[in-house]
Amino acid sequence: MTDGIRFVPLRAADGGLSRVLIAEQSLPGTPEQVFPFFSDAFNLEQITPPWLRFSVLTPGPIDVGEGTLIDYRLRLHGVPLLWHTRITGWDPPHRFSDEQISGPYRVWRHLHTFEPLGDGRTLSRDAVEYRIRGGRAVQAVAQRVLVERDLRAIFEYRRERLAEIFPG
Repeated sequence: MTDGIRFVPLRAADGGLSRVLIAEQSLPGTPEQVFPFFSDAFNLEQITPPWLRFSVLTPGPIDVGEGTLIDYRLRLHGVPLLWHTRITGWDPPHRFSDEQISGPYRVWRHLHTFEPLGDGRTLSRDAVEYRIRGGRAVQAVAQRVLVERDLRAIFEYRRERLAEIFPG
């Protein structure tokens, strides 16, 4: 286990080049204690950087489970974006997954897992397969110049906020 963020290249089934962001963090509490926070879509507003102006558009409360659709609004580099997702897997308190139906990425598949560490702590892991829009040259430049930097900043902010929300 490593607390941190890393990026891994991935050749997708369709031959395209995707990346996988892996963010891991040890949190106090068991998966049963930690999972409810992450399963509430409105808590994303607390752990997303303010510069994204992120908000959940779907009226609450949201009964999250496999097949649930959730809409968000955000601003990326000043550009307003809508993001439509579907919960594609639901196994409380161990894991859930979501996938972008429409939004800024060509592909966005996000797996959230919660593993007990045996010491009253939980390893929270985000594994996000993503692919940006555009041809290979555009993807390579945008990935290097913008996307990885932005995603690292977003998930670093998330780590800091989670450390405040789950002290210890």
